[in-house]
Amino acid sequence: MALLLLTVTRGELLDAWRRSVPPDAPNRFVVNIQPDQVKPVHALLRAQGLAAELAPMVRGRLTHINGVEVSAASYTDDRAQRLVDREFNLSMRADLPEGNRLSGGRWFSPAEVAGRGGEAAASVEDGLAKTLGLSVGDRIDFVVAGEKVGMTVVGLRKVNWDTMRVNFFVLTPPSVLQGYPASWITSVYFPPEKAEFVNRLIREFPNLTVIDVAAILRQLQSIMDQVAQAVQFVFLFTLAAGVIVLYAALASAAEERRYELAVMRALGARREQLRRALLAEFAAIGGLSGLIAALGAIAVGQFLARQVFRFEVAVDLWLLPAAICAGALLVSTAGWFAATRLLQSAPLEALRGGSA
Repeated sequence: MALLLLTVTRGELLDAWRRSVPPDAPNRFVVNIQPDQVKPVHALLRAQGLAAELAPMVRGRLTHINGVEVSAASYTDDRAQRLVDREFNLSMRADLPEGNRLSGGRWFSPAEVAGRGGEAAASVEDGLAKTLGLSVGDRIDFVVAGEKVGMTVVGLRKVNWDTMRVNFFVLTPPSVLQGYPASWITSVYFPPEKAEFVNRLIREFPNLTVIDVAAILRQLQSIMDQVAQAVQFVFLFTLAAGVIVLYAALASAAEERRYELAVMRALGARREQLRRALLAEFAAIGGLSGLIAALGAIAVGQFLARQVFRFEVAVDLWLLPAAICAGALLVSTAGWFAATRLLQSAPLEALRGGSA
């Protein structure tokens, strides 16, 4: 089943992710854009016909939830501990971002956007809310540039991360974080003919960092292929050991099978009939084993895809007949070598040995 699981998952997760991403999804992230560079960078991208939305990013550390101080020790979940133990990238905007939809509460009111809403508001990604135990109405406090900034969670958002657009766990109205140190970030789709423009962008703005998503995916695919090959090599030895164990099990029951075959031959069964019967028996055992392994591999692969990686992976129906045929062939081959000599024994000799 392990070999089949590798067959199911190897490449399928990345392929499923690629299929879920629109063809014109951003393939470069540009980070560390300084405030005085926002307009010239945006103008340069627009001059090349590249659509880009620059988003401000403010660093802040979560310190309190509903007045209670939080730290990594406050949680048992590993992800929650990592999130609380680092700084968050906060952002601000007036409208609900594309690829986001409300899953609870509401979006910012015009008064909150204009800074006349009284208590500062925040919109939290619902995955983060579940991890940290946040809900609508909770108060969260961040330390931003050495100052405490408190805000109330007024809404939760479901974020489609597959769009490859810039998204944030925590959003606030512009009035909440204005005046704090910020850098800008954007995601851009560079068509192949515009790839050289990246070099020009970096020459004009040396402090910028451009992250090539496609290159990262290629490297990830290469690493996955190497790991899969290494694991498959190990499991091939395991498979060979399984065949040897099967051969040994058949050999240990050789005397009993020799007696059974001798009785059948004494009752008139021909050697060729028994040979075909043995082959059918071993093929059935191997085919059933292959079917069980294939079903198990598909089930585990679907669980990993849906529950762990959050992808929709199509079931490869060819895996079932392939596993059944491979299992039948392997077991038949091992069983055939173990049982061939049993058919070579004379019936009378086998019956005497069995009755002794």
